[in-house]
Amino acid sequence: MTLDIAKLRAETPGCSHVLHFNNAGSALPTARSLKAVQDHLQLEAEIGGYEAHDKNDAAIEAFYDQTAALLNCQPKEVAFIENATRAWDMAFYSLRFAAGDRILTSVSEYVSNFIAFLQIANKTGVKVEVVPDDSYGQMDVAALARMVDQRTKLIAVTHVPTQGGLVQPAAAIGKVARQAGVPFLLDACQAAGQIPLDVEAIGCDMLSGTGRKYLRGPRGTGFLYVRAGLLEQLEPPFLDLHAADWLTPTSFKMRDDARRFENWECYYAGKLGLAVAIEQYLALDPQALQARIYALADSLRERLSAIKGVVVRDLGAERCGIVTFTKAGITPLAMRDALRAQAINTSVSGIGSARLDFGERKIDSVLRSSVHYYNTENEIERFCAAVEKLG
Repeated sequence: MTLDIAKLRAETPGCSHVLHFNNAGSALPTARSLKAVQDHLQLEAEIGGYEAHDKNDAAIEAFYDQTAALLNCQPKEVAFIENATRAWDMAFYSLRFAAGDRILTSVSEYVSNFIAFLQIANKTGVKVEVVPDDSYGQMDVAALARMVDQRTKLIAVTHVPTQGGLVQPAAAIGKVARQAGVPFLLDACQAAGQIPLDVEAIGCDMLSGTGRKYLRGPRGTGFLYVRAGLLEQLEPPFLDLHAADWLTPTSFKMRDDARRFENWECYYAGKLGLAVAIEQYLALDPQALQARIYALADSLRERLSAIKGVVVRDLGAERCGIVTFTKAGITPLAMRDALRAQAINTSVSGIGSARLDFGERKIDSVLRSSVHYYNTENEIERFCAAVEKLG
């Protein structure tokens, strides 16, 4: 599929105002997704929130079909959650752990996930064990296979870590998990929207994602996939009248679909906007979008590497649209602020988000520049020219 970049940029209002290389933080929304949110909020103001929901119910419910198409799963395996971390939490805290159980994870695991591991370890005596990296800096799948045993209760991995362009070999990890019969929880927060996701091909049992990043949906939106075969084994950490029915004064019954992980009140305008954003993403051909994002990132890495004092910090045999680097003589935070003053958006990833990974590599922080398909080579040239002048 040939992408009409000029048209895609014209449909992205922010492109006329900023050079946005902070797509791994929050991408620029499409005009159509933005309008869907605004129109629903306007309708709520005019006729009432409940009434607006009833009127737009079909469009809001389309979220489940669109997300199922995004992930190659069934709509009943999808839940709408307010963000990727909470979606991940709802899956993780639904699992039952006991003393001596083992959780296997990666060196590059995200801070919020690792804190959850430590909390459960402190409460239950579960052991959190980190699978070593291979020579590319990604999880060593052979080492994972050797470490799995009967005490292993979960394999949990972040598909694309927040602190760099690394793409973990999710399908290879999933194969190990399935062969061992161990649940596999995949954090796809940075992957959804830049890497095509197929939960059957990956072999994950649970997957969390967000709307605001590469899917270009609204902030305050996310989703959770839970494989139907695992669903009945999981009891969410909290329930309400949406997640369960109150049958008698002393009994209740949970829903039989993934919506048992939801709660009754949610951001309906955002849910509608995310459904629209996913629909647009799927219509553009995810493979073509991935190819463009990867090509732009490769170009950015090459150009940055040619600048005196710049060190590109990305790991992995496969590297995505996130490009991280440092420059001698200036901190990543100072670079971010100086670039922002020029209407160039980036972000900083610090050791607090990736303590194991950055600790091993003796890195305190990096500047994270993340490209999207609506970015251009001209923007890369402008960005690198600005970076060259810093310090």
